[in-house]
Amino acid sequence: MKRWVLLRGLMRETRHWGDFTARLQAKFPADQIICLDWPGNGVLHQQRSPSDIHGMVRYLREQLIDHGHAAPYHVVAVSLGAMAAVEWARQAPQEFISATLINTSLRPFNPFYQRLRPRNYGKLLSMLWHTPAQQEQLILQLTSNQAQAAVLAQWIGYQQQYPIARRNILRQLWAALRYRSELSRPAVPLQILCSQHDQLVDPQCSQTLAAAWQIPCITHPSAGHDLPLDDPQWVIQQLSQLISI
Repeated sequence: MKRWVLLRGLMRETRHWGDFTARLQAKFPADQIICLDWPGNGVLHQQRSPSDIHGMVRYLREQLIDHGHAAPYHVVAVSLGAMAAVEWARQAPQEFISATLINTSLRPFNPFYQRLRPRNYGKLLSMLWHTPAQQEQLILQLTSNQAQAAVLAQWIGYQQQYPIARRNILRQLWAALRYRSELSRPAVPLQILCSQHDQLVDPQCSQTLAAAWQIPCITHPSAGHDLPLDDPQWVIQQLSQLISI
């Protein structure tokens, strides 16, 4: 039995994986799929979010041990979650079988205006004063190129049930902005998936990182930043190919 650890990003919780987890389980029925919420998100919305990636990694590893999920793992991580996966892989490569990084960006490989497209600065700041419904509508617009009304309704429901505190949004943003990776690649099998039409993060971030670390970078031609939402089956296909190598 293999264990898969799925890591979400900024302001996202485990339910935002949508039907991706069920599809992944159907593809690998004998495997264990593990989804964890970051402090400040989802069922942990009343907790304080770590303000740095190292704190996120520490929390993640402790939770896996506490719940009896023994290493090693296949890790699938999106955006901010992928930053945590990189740091985790650097600290404890023995805990990985593989890591798939989706639409992430890392200092010092790319400048700030590629890591977060400048046209989105004002939009993201405005979320601090938006209602939960307005927040989720904006996030869906920024992260999905195939947004559906049903998805938006679900996301609004998640936010209403487990509202994200303004201080936790800022702490998660700060963690993402200040994290700086080492130049050398972690000693684990890695691949990158990116979206050619990512509206939030320039795909050049994935391409530059892949070239620097000499790892595969597979590009989706139409999906948005939330690649597992826009095309879950495509992501699973890439995961299948990785573990068959």
